Amino acid sequence: MPKPRRYILDATSDPAQLGGKAAALARLRDAGLPIPAWFVVSPAALDANLDAQERAAPAQAEDAASAQAVPANIALAAEVMQELAAALAQLASAGERLAVRSSAAYEDAAAHSFAGQLESYLNVTPEDVAARVADVWRSGYSARIFAYRAEHGLHGAPPPPAVLVQRMVQADAAGVAFSADPISGRRSVAVVAAVQGLGEGLVSGERDADSWRVARDGAILERNLQQPDLPVMADDAVRAVAALARRVEHIFNRPQDIEWAMQRGDLWLLQARPVTALAALADPDGAQVLWDNSNIIESYGGMTTPLTYSFARRAYTEVYRELCRILGVPARMIQANQAVFGNMIGLIRGRIYYNLLSWYRVLAMLPGFKANRRFMEQMMGVKEGLPDDVVASLAQSSWRQRMTDRLYLARTVLGLVAAYLTLERRIRRFYARLNAALGEGRPDFSGSRADELVQIYWELDGQLLHRWDAPLVNDFFAMIFYGLLRNLAAKWCDDPTGTLQNDLLTGEGGMISAEPAARVRRLAELARQTETSMPDFITQLRTGSLPALASTRTMTPDFWREVDAYLAQFGDRCLAELKLESLTLHDDPLPLLRAVGQLAAHPAGLNAADGAAKVRRQAEARADAALAGKPLHRTLFRWVLSGARRRVRDRENLRFERTRVFGRARQIFVELGRRFYAAEALDDPRDVFYLTLDEIIGYVQGTTASADLRGLAQVRAAEFARYAQMPPPASRFATLGAVQQGNAFQAAQAASAPPAGDVLTGIGCCPGVVRGRARVVRDPLNAALEPGDIVVAEHTDPSWILILPLAAGLVVERGSLLSHAAIVARELGIPAVVALSGATSRLHDGAIIELDGSTGRVTTLPADA
Repeated sequence: MPKPRRYILDATSDPAQLGGKAAALARLRDAGLPIPAWFVVSPAALDANLDAQERAAPAQAEDAASAQAVPANIALAAEVMQELAAALAQLASAGERLAVRSSAAYEDAAAHSFAGQLESYLNVTPEDVAARVADVWRSGYSARIFAYRAEHGLHGAPPPPAVLVQRMVQADAAGVAFSADPISGRRSVAVVAAVQGLGEGLVSGERDADSWRVARDGAILERNLQQPDLPVMADDAVRAVAALARRVEHIFNRPQDIEWAMQRGDLWLLQARPVTALAALADPDGAQVLWDNSNIIESYGGMTTPLTYSFARRAYTEVYRELCRILGVPARMIQANQAVFGNMIGLIRGRIYYNLLSWYRVLAMLPGFKANRRFMEQMMGVKEGLPDDVVASLAQSSWRQRMTDRLYLARTVLGLVAAYLTLERRIRRFYARLNAALGEGRPDFSGSRADELVQIYWELDGQLLHRWDAPLVNDFFAMIFYGLLRNLAAKWCDDPTGTLQNDLLTGEGGMISAEPAARVRRLAELARQTETSMPDFITQLRTGSLPALASTRTMTPDFWREVDAYLAQFGDRCLAELKLESLTLHDDPLPLLRAVGQLAAHPAGLNAADGAAKVRRQAEARADAALAGKPLHRTLFRWVLSGARRRVRDRENLRFERTRVFGRARQIFVELGRRFYAAEALDDPRDVFYLTLDEIIGYVQGTTASADLRGLAQVRAAEFARYAQMPPPASRFATLGAVQQGNAFQAAQAASAPPAGDVLTGIGCCPGVVRGRARVVRDPLNAALEPGDIVVAEHTDPSWILILPLAAGLVVERGSLLSHAAIVARELGIPAVVALSGATSRLHDGAIIELDGSTGRVTTLPADA
């Protein structure tokens, strides 16, 4: 019986001892691929030549010089030589040549390939194998190995490599192949490169090769031949190499870089390693998705937690499916587009974006797609629409589809008429249903069990989220009427500035979003009246702690009664109020008290300007003059104007009801976080925001796939902490294929340089010309404004109403003519400009600027202006 080998390994040995290259060959051989015969000299063979001190020295070395000192003059031990000779006798006949290659444990790995870092030798005679094995060992401690390791964050000396000894293929042609294109990232295209004879010169870069790109079906997409009339290989051989590379990819479940050789028509696989660069490349053949946060950032600015995202995604899915049903889209079409409704928003590095293709696909379900497209873009506030070729692909095109579209058009027109005629009744019923669901005041859930809280959530979901018809239909008609008003003003009223429709919508009244400003003014007046009995009360409002202010309740009952009334109605209005993780004024009323103190300290800000009413009267006079003598035009114009005013007003009021619903949901989930914390399922009650809606509900009802809420929350918190340290994605970008793989989330083209000069232009949305100091505000709850300041912000939400009474003007980077900032500015009569790109970086804090709310122009003036 032959003596067992200690230092020579084969395909049946432990893969951990074979090293990366040989372990891959063993797996490929087991799969039946054509592999030239081989064996491996174990790393233990190097240790057999060293004493204990010498074995420890390389592992303890911190640089190449000290690590190389031990194996520099290595000679194989007698026992190793004996096993090596026996293995060579079995592998090679007399005169046959061999390849000697490294096969380190860390080599050819997915993360770090170490490609070309260790030595390889071809055409080695059996007599020279021992010397070449020692050379490979030495190369494992070379200066370039240490440099490579340092570059990739690996420190210290590596373990000794195994050495692969393989029968040489005396090739007619040889080369490399990639099962996916490593340059373009196309996973469907294999790349084959070949030279005549051995492939050593190709791998080292010393020889130019013929190359081909091959599609999955075998079609050769591209040839790059050194001699066009004399290719190294025929097309069938190229296809065979591409197929071999793809078979290796299938075995290892990831794209592979292989070396191959062909001898007298027989194809041999010499080695394989992962293609490491592809992980950072998106597949250009993948489906394109266009992402945009132009308008949604008003509701979900910055980082948004998984709970808020999952809750919002469910809401978008349900309410827009309901909108299509109300507008007469056939049930089978709605059912066929379930995936579209479920993908209207996405979460990119912790930030919510519109998936514009899904939005357009929803719109494309409605007849008259081309006409409605521009209206929707105005409503969403996107600065540029889809490319025309993409829009064309969404529109229906066959004659059968066009005929069906006409039938649907008649049905939808009837549905639209019915929806419009019943809209006021829908709104009344919606308010009744909402008030019944939410009840009076703010309920106390502190004694509710987790299962009771989940039941309360499901009741809220069933009563409201699935019956959000009135806000949806009103939003749709707000979009239609606003678009019609803008077109009629341009065509019939000789409106050179294009702002008449905005002026006509100014100062409508009855808008609940403006009520907080009026109440803050009232509180400021009460605070000033209190100064007679408490001279330092305003100072306390501006600088005092909440406990200190609360201690004044008995001395200022009228003031605190008004504060309590404010909180009862608007306590859920806060910065980022649609984020469930946001702290509300119920949690901390100090921002409200600070705003009151700031306004009370500047009594000039207490007098609400009558500018809105004046602008409205002037705009009406302009329209009447332009339509004089045209009774039909005037009648139609007034009908459209009346509809636009009602629908825009109701749009803003109904959005406030959404805040109430989100506030109730926030209460429920905060309490669930406390229950999970009490049950030791979370480390902190607020960790509940790092869970998704399905995970929270499923934990209570037994439907979740994982009950480890603590582990899920910890993983998500760490992930979102990484996102917070990264540059934010662009406001608009495209992704290809798998969204989270290889996409940079940046605009395709670098942002253009700001225009020369001191004048910037956005969209004017509330008329008036004002001069003042630019105050760049990123946190409205801690902003210190003075009367006459012009607020400059990236985006706004309803919480900004606390500081707007002091503002002389408003400039916002994001938003549209129907955004909250535009509507509230018109209601308060504050000159405003939205969609001014880069406003917070191009308008410096403290600069003197002039704002024209009609033309959208913002001019930086000299400091002494």
